[in-house]
Amino acid sequence: MSTVFVHGLGYVGLPTAAMFANYGHDVTGYDTDDAVVECLRGGGLHIEEPGLRAFVTQALESGKLTVAHEVDEAKYHVIAVPTPYDRGAGVPDLQYVRAAADAIAPHLRTGDTVVLESTVPPTTTVDVLRPVLERSGLSAGTDFALVYCPETVLPGNIITELKRNDRIVGGVNGVSTEAAVRLYESFVEGEIYTAADATTAEVVKLTQNTFRDVNIALANELALVSRDYGVDSRRVRELANVHPRVDVHHPGPGVGGHCLPVDPWFLGYDSDSLRLVPVARAVNDGMSDHVVELLEAELGSLAGRRIALLGVAYKRGVGDTRRSPALAVAAALRDAVEEERAAPTDGGAGSSGGGIDVRLHDPHVDDESLGLVDFDRAVADADAAVVVTGHEAFTDLDPERVRDAMAGSSVVDTRAVLSVPDWEAAGFTVRRI
Repeated sequence: MSTVFVHGLGYVGLPTAAMFANYGHDVTGYDTDDAVVECLRGGGLHIEEPGLRAFVTQALESGKLTVAHEVDEAKYHVIAVPTPYDRGAGVPDLQYVRAAADAIAPHLRTGDTVVLESTVPPTTTVDVLRPVLERSGLSAGTDFALVYCPETVLPGNIITELKRNDRIVGGVNGVSTEAAVRLYESFVEGEIYTAADATTAEVVKLTQNTFRDVNIALANELALVSRDYGVDSRRVRELANVHPRVDVHHPGPGVGGHCLPVDPWFLGYDSDSLRLVPVARAVNDGMSDHVVELLEAELGSLAGRRIALLGVAYKRGVGDTRRSPALAVAAALRDAVEEERAAPTDGGAGSSGGGIDVRLHDPHVDDESLGLVDFDRAVADADAAVVVTGHEAFTDLDPERVRDAMAGSSVVDTRAVLSVPDWEAAGFTVRRI
């Protein structure tokens, strides 16, 4: 067992720190956000994730996990910090990776290992991380080990996937790779595969998420095409997947989370060969406008309408709203009404119709900044309801109760979680992606 310093206590860093601690390592968790550190020290938890509270509590109470305001020495430094993407500039924001390296360098010793887990563009480990760490006067691959080992977990099942998922390890040389393998062997139950180098491991991680994003785009485009022909895209998918070499993904209102909307852009950051990815990204980002079109087909003008958006998290069963399709749909609805009001009428002036009342509800999300309302408030006198996230709470809804509460009878089920016959029997018109 070793001393491990985990930099970043977010969705990946905190479960990773607790995992190392619960498997016997002496772990220090560090975050630049003092509020996060104080929350954890006080027994709180700033992340919603099934089983995480008990898992972190176990690590803290055992004394194997502590949280700190300052960086210190450790045999292993694991970097799990955010890597945002600046859409306007079209570049990845690696400031947190650089900051972590700056913080580690003064404490780096001969024989230490630095592992980067954050999702990053290719060559980040060698071109961005390595030079900063070598300001310590030590050389990567000779004096200390430097490795890229990406996380591959899914919110809602992080603890299980940390243990059971296979891992890819790529160091700047063989000695570095071996050092990281020894660390992860302490808890990983899946296979640990070694890549030729850190850059290969970076491309592997980006390829995994790009594959999913591109295939979701195909499913979404098939949904749009199926609508043009008047056929059920869900049934098309089901029958197409009968073939042993076909696996069409599910369509939906867009792609959310930190990884899938971002990683494809990272893949082609320093390459001129990206062709398919921009098209796939445009298809997936455009699904929020498709939801608006489905509502307009039911309601006509959206000005003055009350719309209940059910589900704000980007996927079912979690409270993570990062790049949520629901927020994109809400913005698209407001934009559509603004365009409608600005469009000239027969008299030459824009429409004087009212704005749109978009009500957001999610049983898993606790974020006051989003203006969430409870379910009853969301559907009260609503002209239409849109299921944006397939939470179990929405699959169990009583359509008769919802019909009595709403003013209108239109439902858009973007996740195909409602029983269409039951909702139609209650008097609803149900449209699905």
